[in-house]
Amino acid sequence: MAHALAIPPMVKSVGASGQISLGKEYAGRQVLVEMPAEGVWIIKTARIVPDNEAWLENPQIKQRVARAIEWVSQHAPEASDPDKLVTRKQDVKRKARSA
Repeated sequence: MAHALAIPPMVKSVGASGQISLGKEYAGRQVLVEMPAEGVWIIKTARIVPDNEAWLENPQIKQRVARAIEWVSQHAPEASDPDKLVTRKQDVKRKARSA
């Protein structure tokens, strides 16, 4: 079964340094290049997530971050006195977190 392409194939030349220009609309974007066979390349735009930020992709974490952003948007910052802030662990009274 043949699939219709949204954009017809383009002929590009590989430069002396091994580069191919995909066009200014892709400048600065990251791409995934697959080689399913010799001389066949599949190029897909990609979003690369660094390992140390991958935890943010967890759906539960995303919900917690969204709730925190919502809370911050509804509560104006208040002035505080650093001298009155808690300085020792035993001074901290925590309320139970809701899930």
